[in-house]
Amino acid sequence: TGWRRATSNKAPLSKSLLLVPSALSLLLALLLPHCQRFFVYDLQAVKDEFQIWRLICGRIICLDLKDTFCSSLLIYNFRIFERRYGSRKFASFLLGSWVLSAVGDFILVEAVQFSFGISAARNLPSGFLAPVFALFVPFYCSIPRVQVAHILGPLSITNKTLIYILGLQLFTSGSYIWIVAISGLVSGVCYNSQVLRLHEALRVPGWMAKLCSRALEPVFSSAEPATEARIGMGATVDIQRQQRMELLDRQLTLAQPAHARRQRQQQGGMINWNRLFPPLRQQRNVNYQDGRRSEQQASPPLEVSEEQVARLMEMGFSRGDALEALRASNNDLNVATNFLLQQ
Repeated sequence: TGWRRATSNKAPLSKSLLLVPSALSLLLALLLPHCQRFFVYDLQAVKDEFQIWRLICGRIICLDLKDTFCSSLLIYNFRIFERRYGSRKFASFLLGSWVLSAVGDFILVEAVQFSFGISAARNLPSGFLAPVFALFVPFYCSIPRVQVAHILGPLSITNKTLIYILGLQLFTSGSYIWIVAISGLVSGVCYNSQVLRLHEALRVPGWMAKLCSRALEPVFSSAEPATEARIGMGATVDIQRQQRMELLDRQLTLAQPAHARRQRQQQGGMINWNRLFPPLRQQRNVNYQDGRRSEQQASPPLEVSEEQVARLMEMGFSRGDALEALRASNNDLNVATNFLLQQ
């Protein structure tokens, strides 16, 4: 049936895109510099001499090691989408954004030439960059934003901040990389929003999915470490994960009074400590013993949003854990996510 779904917690395509192009970039830079000319992204040669092979080779291997490093880190972080949607759908997104961004590169280069008289056709950066920028679209739309820390008043650090910084670093790494970035983002928006049913026209055929599955899975399909299986925000580097876990307690402490007030209004002035503090489930609420039942008796279960349950399950959590976290957080997705990350 094609490649395995995201529930397998394996990402063979992401691992192959992380390792193979990086290895080839290092090989070209260190051992075979005379072969780099075959991987130059030269749209002028494609247009004038019809060198289609250059369009393909120039948009796969990075010749700049800084671009290789940044794009590899981003692919590593975006592997959550392969685990979520399955390898075939993830590959279809990459293929569709790659094709659409190639057309976008031609259009932007001609627009720059016509408007400003600047020829950028021979100066575009090489590499698998446009699909990487395109992945920022589903990353922005579907990965929840969880606050980690406050800086300078209203500004805050979230679980997505470091990824955006990496993208900004890649965006500013060259003079004309903004052309590739814009075409990649536009192609990601078009494919993700299913404009003109492009997701059906530009998709990996089933026979190719099976062939790649047999070739890549034995090599790249090792299971994810157990400690990362429940990270719901996508893969993050170690420093971000450590900072998030260190500051989650502070965020939960700040969030508890607001939830206590909401639950007091819903329950006629009685705080449901059973939901806010799970370790205290066996204790009685001494402040409200007068004429009321003890907190040991089960209160009617709070109705939760199935849409939020589905989002938590897509992030790798079980349905039972998602239901319990949403009930404990009064249907607040961000607080529920924090509860689950602390387990």
